[in-house]
Formats: sequence, C-alpha cells, structure tokens
Amino acid sequence: MNFAAISHRSAFTDLYPLDENRVVLNLRTGKDIRAVSLIHDDPYAGGATGFMAWDGRAEPMAVARELEHNLIWSVTLEPKFKREQYYFSITDGEDSVLMFEDGFYTREEAEKPGRLKQYFKFPWLNPADVIAPPDWVNDTVWYQIMPDRFCRGSDSSKRFGLRKWEDHRHIRFWDMYGGDLKGITSKLEYIRDLGINGIYMLPVFLSNSNHKYNTFDYDTIDPDFGTEEDMIELVEKAHSLGIRVMVDAVFNHSGTEFAPWQDVVKNGPDSPYWDWFFLGKWPLPALPGSTADGRYMSFAFAPYMPKLNTNNPEVIDYFLQRCRNWVNKWNIDGIRFDVGNEVSHRFLKELNRDLKAVKPDVFLLGEIWHDSIQWLQGDEYDSVMNFPFLETVHNFWLDNRDATQLQYGLNRCYSMYPEQVNRVLFNFLDNHDTMRSVTRCGGKDVFFQQLTLLMTMPGSACIYYGTEIALEGGNDPDCRRPMPWDQIGEGKFDRTMQSVKTLIALRRAYPAARRGSISWIISEKNPRLICYRCTARGEKDLIVYINAEEMPVKLNEKGALLFGRKLRGKTLMSGGVAVFEG
Repeated sequence: MNFAAISHRSAFTDLYPLDENRVVLNLRTGKDIRAVSLIHDDPYAGGATGFMAWDGRAEPMAVARELEHNLIWSVTLEPKFKREQYYFSITDGEDSVLMFEDGFYTREEAEKPGRLKQYFKFPWLNPADVIAPPDWVNDTVWYQIMPDRFCRGSDSSKRFGLRKWEDHRHIRFWDMYGGDLKGITSKLEYIRDLGINGIYMLPVFLSNSNHKYNTFDYDTIDPDFGTEEDMIELVEKAHSLGIRVMVDAVFNHSGTEFAPWQDVVKNGPDSPYWDWFFLGKWPLPALPGSTADGRYMSFAFAPYMPKLNTNNPEVIDYFLQRCRNWVNKWNIDGIRFDVGNEVSHRFLKELNRDLKAVKPDVFLLGEIWHDSIQWLQGDEYDSVMNFPFLETVHNFWLDNRDATQLQYGLNRCYSMYPEQVNRVLFNFLDNHDTMRSVTRCGGKDVFFQQLTLLMTMPGSACIYYGTEIALEGGNDPDCRRPMPWDQIGEGKFDRTMQSVKTLIALRRAYPAARRGSISWIISEKNPRLICYRCTARGEKDLIVYINAEEMPVKLNEKGALLFGRKLRGKTLMSGGVAVFEG
C-alpha cells in the first residue's frame, strides 16, 4: 500500500460545508487503493467526553475524480447534530489499515487497550462559514470588453491622435482608438442577441493609457470614455436587457498621477500618504526605468504603476468607500480585482464584509493565475479567473496529449476548490493579456473544439469581444485589435457567429452544461477522441464528442444532435465536434 499517496486534513477541499445541512468529505489516495469506508458519527455519540466508548458507522466512499497519480474519494454527509467525528478504513485488496489524524494503524493496533485515538473532527456546521457565491453567476455567460477597442459611440473628430479604427497593423502599446461607454451601450442589443447575459469591462477610470490599469482618479470616469451619466445609462440599459455588469478595479497599484502619490513625490516622508505606498529610497531617483533598483515597489517593476499598501487602514477605508459608491450609484453587479493575489487578505476580508452588506449578491472576482484556495474560503473572493483551465485545455493540443491526460488535467482543476466555487469559476480561452484563441489554436477547427469544452464545463464561461467572429490577434498588444464593425453583417462572419451563438444557447438551455458532473468516456481505439457526459440531477444529460484524432471516428449516439461541426452523418471528421442530448 502506497501510504505516501494517502492524505487528508479536516479543512479546505478535504472537508467543507456544502450548504447549511451538508458536509463534503474527500480523501486522496494512490491508484492502488480498491475501497475506502468512512467510519463516522456524532463525536458525543459515546458520551460527553472523548474518553467514552465510540464506534461510529461505516459509510462507503466513491471515487469522485481520477488524477494522473491519485484517486479522490468522496462522500457527502448530512450530520443530524451539525458535527462529525471520523476516521477511514482503507484497503488495496490485500492489506487493510485504519487512518486517524495521527497516522495509520492496523485494527489490532487501533483497538489496543488504553489507546487514545486521535479522530478527525468537523466541530460544527456554522451557517456563517458556508462558502456561498452568488447563484446567478453560474447561469452567466460573460463578454469581456476593452472599452477603447470595442466601439465609438461619440464624435471622435474632437480627439487628436486616434488611430483609424480599421487600421490594426502593428498596434503599439500606447495607441488610442477612441472606443467609449456610449459605444458599448449602443451595442448592448447585439451582445444580448449573442446570448450573452453578463459584460465585464476593463477599467474605466481616469488614466493616460488605453487600458486604464494605471489609475489616476478612482472617482472619475475617464473623459475618453464619457461621463458618470454615461456609465449609469449603460448599466440601466444592460439590466433592462437582462445583462449583468462587472467593472475592473485596480487596488494593487495606482498610476503616477494619483493624488496621494503626487503628494509623496512632492513631500516625501512628510507626506500624510507616505505609508500608502512601499518606498525604498528618498529622494526618489530622477532616472526613468525599472523599479528593480529599489526606489519603490511597483507592479512588475513598471515605474508608472507604484504599488499601494493595502495593509494600511487608511488605504483600506479609501477603497472600501469607492467600491460602495460604485455599487450604490451605478448598481453594478460585480467587481474584478486586478493582480488580485498581491493585495492583502485583511483588505479583502473587510471589503467582502462591507460590500456584501450593501449588495449581498455582488460578485467579487480575483485575477489570480495559480492555485487560489486561500482566497476562496467565502470571506474574500467569490471566484478567480481560471487560468489552470486555459492552460490545461491549451496544452492538450500543444503536447499532442490523449483524452486521458485531458481528463486528469481538468479533474485537477476542479479538485482544487469546493464544489460551490467550481460552479462559479471564471473560465475563458483568451483575454486582453493573452494571444487570441483562434490565433493560438492555429485555425477554426481547434478553436471550436476548445470553445465547446468551455461551453460544456462547470463554471461561468467568458468570451473575449470578437470571439464570436473568431477575431485574430497575437500577444499583447495585438490581441487588443479594434472590433471590425464595418465587416460584421456583410456575410463574412455569419457561419462563425451562428456556431458561437448555438454553443452559447446550448450552455444556457442545459443546466448540465454549466453545473453538471463530468463522466469521461475513454476510447482505447481512439485515444485522442475526447468524450464525456455532463449530468445534472433532474436535468437532461449532454454527451460531447471532440475528435482530435487525425482520422474520422464513427459515432453510435442516438440522441438529438444539438451542435455539430464537421459531422458527416454519424461520422465525426478530424477536427470535428458533436454535442448530443443524452
């Protein structure tokens, strides 16, 4: 028995409340294990102290997910008295052991007279400790917008230095195109007709850049984009069309024209804002360039984005007030936090408590590119941007992996967090920081295969503006091309757009596509044929086929075809996709 592969602790994803009545309990083992039973009961079932006789009841555990080297066994309990005491009985078919908090024992060792057993415990199911992201997020398909590049709604003739909208050759980092809030508002019906019911906008506050991540004033809409009245109008119209609105907040760092930073530059240690930042040298060096010389902390050594001290109570209070204002005045539905892993946990806990009191179902999304369990305990972010999902999907094609490896990779992504968090994970295939999906995929075959994965996996799916027409673009800044409105509606993108709309409609119509459990169907004959069943209790199943083989594959499905691409009768061609009702 591989003892080194067996692990459990009564916390995080190994043990957590699913809701106010149920508890999920997981055990990780090696693949040599054949059966696991949970021995559990109320800790006081044997008496009022831990020294009284206590036996527990056996509950078989089932394999919930298979990883490359591990099995994850799971059981959901409904403790009558809101608490549990437990240990595990584990067998590999030949040997059996009992696992307590302090290690492994044979039954004889565990029952030795006088043994003080160190049981695992779930002390109490407190409703306040239940992780409860907003329910509406799982039903949302997002559309990410970079305002400067989406649509011009105002007269741009009064602005100087704008590039021609149709010119996207050799885009430079600081280029301006003149998109604005009125432009977004004018296209909300278009967005709604795609099947989208949530928009996520890059920052809209005063700044001298096109991306606005170097904020100068957190109270002022950048005049390039419009006015506060334009923002209110956008949100009101979006809501009237059934579209939620999420804005981007940059609290890890500011821009160099931020008034508190300017005061520091002017007054140094005498500035009341000195502790709002992380200063390393005074006077500040006059030379431009990287902050790697220690002059001050900044985002990614960029001198124009000095890092804010979100441990400082004054900084916390300042930004809490701004967030309250945005929610109260604009009635926004969510906030995405840039560089969300570098702001302090103290700040996030206070912000969560503060904003949820103002709007209980506001969605708080962190930009984190790695395992984010420490931010997802219910008192900080509701969700994070699921970069592991993007990387797993991309690497399947990059490394010519087989479907079993994709299964292991995606199972790993969904084993990182509690199930209620999985339902709101922010899944995507590209954004303003990455190469556009169709360019990265090398063509529309893989593009639609990956998009099908996105639209049939648990979480909350997001597409980047232009994905509906397979807009191309290399790495930043080429991935930020302006939306080619003059070409839309002329027939050039009709087939692509209709396919994207069909996939979005499928996701919204079938709960199994967004909150289902995934059962993988692996073919030994066709190892790169991706096949899985999406199942949600009380709902119709979906069966998904994605042919990443170099040859056609014959399908035997009898259910209704919901989406097909490169499907010839019952034969799925190489590069094809088919989704059936199960």
